[in-house]
Amino acid sequence: MAPKQKGNVDIVAVAKAAKVSPSTVSRTFNHPNLVSPATRKKITRAVQKLGYVRNRAAQMMHGKRSGTIGLVVPTINHAIFAEVIQAFSDAIDRAGFTLLLASHGYDLEREYEMVRKLMEHRVDGVALIGLEHSQATSRLIAQQETPAMAIWNYAEESELPCVGADNRLAGRMAAEHLVALGHRDIGLIFPDTRGNDRARHRLEAVLETLEAAGVAVPEGRKSEAPYSVSQAKQAALALLSAPSRPSALLCGNDVIAQGALYAAQRCGLQVPEQLSVIGIGDFKGSAEIEPGLTTVRIPAGTIGTLAGEQFTAFITADEPAPFRICCEPEHIVRGTTALAGSKTN
Repeated sequence: MAPKQKGNVDIVAVAKAAKVSPSTVSRTFNHPNLVSPATRKKITRAVQKLGYVRNRAAQMMHGKRSGTIGLVVPTINHAIFAEVIQAFSDAIDRAGFTLLLASHGYDLEREYEMVRKLMEHRVDGVALIGLEHSQATSRLIAQQETPAMAIWNYAEESELPCVGADNRLAGRMAAEHLVALGHRDIGLIFPDTRGNDRARHRLEAVLETLEAAGVAVPEGRKSEAPYSVSQAKQAALALLSAPSRPSALLCGNDVIAQGALYAAQRCGLQVPEQLSVIGIGDFKGSAEIEPGLTTVRIPAGTIGTLAGEQFTAFITADEPAPFRICCEPEHIVRGTTALAGSKTN
């Protein structure tokens, strides 16, 4: 065990140990990109040896930034947001910021509470998932004049700066794929769209696209499931166990699509010969499922990286300019979809 350091270690002690100026140490913490890798290495060694920890509270008392950014996501239970969280965290870390993460469980009233608590910690900015938020959250952000942005969903008219995908386009691409394969009896499994503009935009676009193609989706072909493989499996079983079953299932995300594949297996159906399944997202593992999942890729890593880079620049700019960046979804065809009627049911 390392010996305890006597007294408080300050930035001057770190600078002396690293044989650099105190301003260089400060710059290494606040703007590491402006310091050479060799110098940063020396300072890091000195910091670790001395056990130095910056006093953020003292910095804030002097009007300086806290060096933290809050990110509030609907859930951290599944892979849905894992990639975007990691990419966002990496991007703000390169700019000298630390991530504070909170989740609200798809409850926009709880989202407000999470945002308020992050502001109590004096974060330099708050990033939220999606464009739909409670009036209380929007009002709090405006009242506190805290920099804020939206991640994951994109709209030209977004109230907040945003980096995300056009989820309407993603839904349309999934529906067009099944229609092009000749499917006319299509089942839909989506999460609850209340307080979830990503799912709502996808579902609205799917229904519009199918209607334009002359494909009706009766209520008996619609089901709802949360972001849960097991519950999605049960929802799919209900659709597949009906006297007449659909030839294809369009799922609101890849987690639900995975549950649908397990349901098909339980029913003894061959995918894609007897049942086509398509998801949206292209999460980690979707390519490794057997057969690989056909899906519409939402570029989570790109979204997270761009969001982190844009937001840190926005926070540190003397005259920040709002930004709205759209990352295009991509149609990924794998092994879970085929021509309708490719094998006799």
